[in-house]
Amino acid sequence: MTDLETAAPAFVAMAHSIVWASIATVDSAGRPRTRILHPYWVWEHGRLTGWVATAPTATKRAHIARNPFVSCNYWSPTHDTCAAECRADLLFDEEVRERVWHLFRDTPEPLGYDPAGVPGWEKPSSPDFAVMRLSPWRLRVFPGAGLKAGLGSAVLTWQEPRPELTPQGAG
Repeated sequence: MTDLETAAPAFVAMAHSIVWASIATVDSAGRPRTRILHPYWVWEHGRLTGWVATAPTATKRAHIARNPFVSCNYWSPTHDTCAAECRADLLFDEEVRERVWHLFRDTPEPLGYDPAGVPGWEKPSSPDFAVMRLSPWRLRVFPGAGLKAGLGSAVLTWQEPRPELTPQGAG
């Protein structure tokens, strides 16, 4: 098991190089639902947080209200893969929406983009704009070169030791 200080920067570097992630929520019948989203990860003060500018659809709201845990997976054609198992919170706080809006707008492409270019997202206070905060409890970073060379040791895995952040039965 890797410590967070090693895993988090490696995860951020790989995730930001890939940009787009498949993020799965769980519906009321316990079935996964996957969507493609664009998280921006911030590693500071010993804490990793993912920020997603997103539309607060009724489906997304219901899934996260019922089960706030999501799986976030990245894959590149070189077979670099990384995953974050997270607690997800949909946030509508004006200050948070403004901060995340500017985070994406002020970051160069391909990681950054202008949220105002998304239909319905004219400004941070637009009703169709919300922020999803991702708080990881488990990370996995697997460089594709390690897969080709049979180097399982290239894999970095970290898991939150605090049980209140970890879903029942996770492993």
